[in-house]
Amino acid sequence: MNKTLLIATTNQGKVREISEELKDIDLEIKTLKDYPEILPPEETGNTFFENALLKAKYYAEKTGLLTLADDSGLEVEALDGKPGIYSSRFAGEMASDEENIKKLLELMKDIPEHKREAQFICVMVCYHPSGKYIYSEGIWEGKIAQSPRGDRGFGYDPVFLVKELNYQKTAAELEMEIKNKLSHRGKALKALKEKLPEFLKTL
Repeated sequence: MNKTLLIATTNQGKVREISEELKDIDLEIKTLKDYPEILPPEETGNTFFENALLKAKYYAEKTGLLTLADDSGLEVEALDGKPGIYSSRFAGEMASDEENIKKLLELMKDIPEHKREAQFICVMVCYHPSGKYIYSEGIWEGKIAQSPRGDRGFGYDPVFLVKELNYQKTAAELEMEIKNKLSHRGKALKALKEKLPEFLKTL
């Protein structure tokens, strides 16, 4: 039986990544662009998990649909884990990716190469209006580059040097197929996908 899954984002980069990974599961995909009348919830959680659960539950209850929401962000060791849950609004509430990156590089301009470690974290929650849910987490380790490189990806991808590639490439220089295998979202999605068929049977 075909089920509808709402991917609770308007970010087309995320939609592409998630849709690609779930393409062999019989799901009709919808996104928040299909529900422009629904205002976003206030993200009041203190952790990625709390915010992902809050969003998934909110949109599932508003639409009556099985909903997948994620909360993800960048944690930089030299900045005591910042920007963390504030990654998307690091430079201000409506900040662009470029403004967030500019603020990050500004704060890190005097940090030496060997102290620029960082990690992306993603927590995904798939929530059914009945109250049942599953979740997963993915972590991607890297370093912060001195300047942006690459035009693929979104968010902090242009300044995130990938550990698995010996810090030679940023996440924004990777082809989507490679990025999906390595990234925090890719790892969280893979873990969630393994749980999804069983979960769908319980609904």
